[in-house]
Amino acid sequence: METFSLDGHPYIALCDLLKIQGWCHSGAAAKTSIYGQQVKVDGTMETRKRCKIVANQQVEFLGKTVKIVE
Repeated sequence: METFSLDGHPYIALCDLLKIQGWCHSGAAAKTSIYGQQVKVDGTMETRKRCKIVANQQVEFLGKTVKIVE
């Protein structure tokens, strides 16, 4: 499992996280994946592209998982 640090920020938008992780090649591709119900946050399907992801949450996408840390 990978980790992603918020580096002092309170949250990151879900679509931005997918792009920064390199899981999607663009923001549009990230949004399409989210709308296509391919992303889970803490085990629950998430369809909000700007969902605020905070520390201690876990995001899953196509068999990949990242844990968010502060």
